[in-house]
Amino acid sequence: MKAALLYEGKAKKVYQSSEDEHQLVLSYKNDATAFNGEKKSQFEGKGRLNNEISSLIFQRLHEAGISTHFIKRLDSTQQIVQKTSIIPLEVVIRNLATGSITKRLGIKEKVSFTPPLLELFYKDDALGDPLINDEHALLLTDITETELAEIKDKAKEVNAALQEIFQSIGIKLVDFKLEFGRNKDGEILLSDEVSPDTCRLWDIETNEKLDKDVFRQGTGDLITVYQEILNRLEVHV
Repeated sequence: MKAALLYEGKAKKVYQSSEDEHQLVLSYKNDATAFNGEKKSQFEGKGRLNNEISSLIFQRLHEAGISTHFIKRLDSTQQIVQKTSIIPLEVVIRNLATGSITKRLGIKEKVSFTPPLLELFYKDDALGDPLINDEHALLLTDITETELAEIKDKAKEVNAALQEIFQSIGIKLVDFKLEFGRNKDGEILLSDEVSPDTCRLWDIETNEKLDKDVFRQGTGDLITVYQEILNRLEVHV
């Protein structure tokens, strides 16, 4: 199913599909990184968990009418997706205040954002993925104003759908990051992954952290937490 390795990132390897030039195979790794790669480790089974979780979430997003690059889960650690040209923007949606925004703006932890707060970051490891505004996004990437507005609208739609998905399994969607890309027809699609690597997830009743923060902060076992997310998703589905 897969041919040449095209790219290796922090959490995935990206291969050209051997069967369709417009498709890719994403292979999820066991690597975990935090603080722009300053903290690194490996966890046996992490790749499987993120692939399974992301596949289930993409399926649910499709059911909600949201277009993504996801085609199907291939096996325990791999999925087939549409080939997209990734736009170098990370779109972050914040429903509750935590993490960097509390330090940057002095906002108290757990303050609710109504409506949700949307932030843009320029996807560039060498620069540390800096926070940017709309004008910066138009300057630094090849997107148009219309496309930027479309990306923002899609991100908000994804947030509403994800909130419903996670609330149904007893979890608060605190914040998350998204990436978008253009397919062969120029359509902008949600790309990359949606997993505990890219979302902050708290148990509704206990506020227990069920995401990569347990690795960032050294407060819990990453595999146990990710397995809990998968278990809840599978029961609900």
